[in-house]
Amino acid sequence: MKPTKIRSNVLLISIVAATGGLLFGFDTGVISGALPFMKEYWKLGDSSLEWITTTVLVGAVLGAISSGKLSDYLGRKKMIIINAIIFAVGAVGCTYAHSIVFLMVMRVIIGIAIGITSYVVPMYIAEIAPTRRRGAMVTLNQLMITIGILVSYITDYALGNDANLESWRWMFFVGLFPALILLIGMFFLPETPRWLISKNRWAEGEAVLNRVEDADLIQQTLTDLRRDIELTKENKTNGSEILKPWLRPALIITVGIFFFQQFSGVNTIIYYSPIIFKMAGIVSNTASIVPAIIIGTVNVLACFVSVILLDKVGRRKLYMIGIWGMIPSLALLGICFHFKEALGASLPVFAVLSIVCYIIFIAISLAPLGWLLISEVFPLNVRGVGMSIGSLSHWGFNAIVAFTFFKLVNSLGISGTFFLYSGVCLVGMFWGRYYIPETKGKSLEEIEEHWRKGGTPREL
Repeated sequence: MKPTKIRSNVLLISIVAATGGLLFGFDTGVISGALPFMKEYWKLGDSSLEWITTTVLVGAVLGAISSGKLSDYLGRKKMIIINAIIFAVGAVGCTYAHSIVFLMVMRVIIGIAIGITSYVVPMYIAEIAPTRRRGAMVTLNQLMITIGILVSYITDYALGNDANLESWRWMFFVGLFPALILLIGMFFLPETPRWLISKNRWAEGEAVLNRVEDADLIQQTLTDLRRDIELTKENKTNGSEILKPWLRPALIITVGIFFFQQFSGVNTIIYYSPIIFKMAGIVSNTASIVPAIIIGTVNVLACFVSVILLDKVGRRKLYMIGIWGMIPSLALLGICFHFKEALGASLPVFAVLSIVCYIIFIAISLAPLGWLLISEVFPLNVRGVGMSIGSLSHWGFNAIVAFTFFKLVNSLGISGTFFLYSGVCLVGMFWGRYYIPETKGKSLEEIEEHWRKGGTPREL
């Protein structure tokens, strides 16, 4: 059956919740334009820049590790509200940082919120979205992440002033406003029906489900939830269930997709794009942000396309299309830097074109699929823990990539670094053939049943 029209209330709920995704994108992207100013303001070397960038990722890892069971205990809504408060505190703290150490502490605090939000928001949306539109609704969060990154680039450019090396302070301050929007908005949204029912709050859960699910699927969804809860009670399942053999495919999918997503080097472009373009010959701190805005715009447009395609084309096909395009795009970027002298003043143009191609392919595939798939492949009773593991994988791999970028550039050269990322994508192509499932049109309960029967990702 074709997906029905999205109800306006479901769309509004998803947009407000996905403001957490906007904060995720803004607070990870804003550092790119701030770094060149902080480098001159505090006279920092490459190692210090890596540490400043990585601190937010350390916080994200801490947030992911510490919050899996907490989101199952407190609920998805309360966790998002708590995170909005943390985002607001972090934004103000970074703005008024009086030392590099204090700035790093504030970035760790923001990172904790990012680490939790990065999986709680897609989990919230996945559990509240109608089955036939779940892919589009969860990917709305990824769209908001890309919008947040673009907003951070525009903010960096608008507030950047080569004559004022403290311009970076107000770049961070802008993050306060979406945090307040998320905080206020979440008070008016419901808790997810699946979490409510898992806590035996059936009346509340059914009421929310009636507001959001397609009418012909409500009774089937309730029947499936009753069966899942009974199975959980019979087997006395808890967080350790996630380590059992029947959920091994879900774990491999979760860790694997984030490995290939992150080690394709996507966040070196998000964090260091102005510095990369300065390597390509752009001198001004402010001017080096302009190509990043172009890339950020393309990222948003491509992600918007993925919102449309995920529930039409499907997860597996989009993954393969994306990874096939990422391989030559990264190789071409490496070739551009390899022939830097020959290309001369045209190098920035060729570099932008190569990165734009890469961003288009990853934005329609691995970028949204990571958060979407981990919100789908785990059963209800361990979904919080499972998505926490996914978030931990994402931020752990992200931190490694961010912390090693300059080290790789200094040892392999900028061209060799991008050749290496291209090679990782080549391996990811073969991995995806066996481990990317097709979950389009399937309920979360149907996916769980497939794992319980010993099914493989390719058979889904």
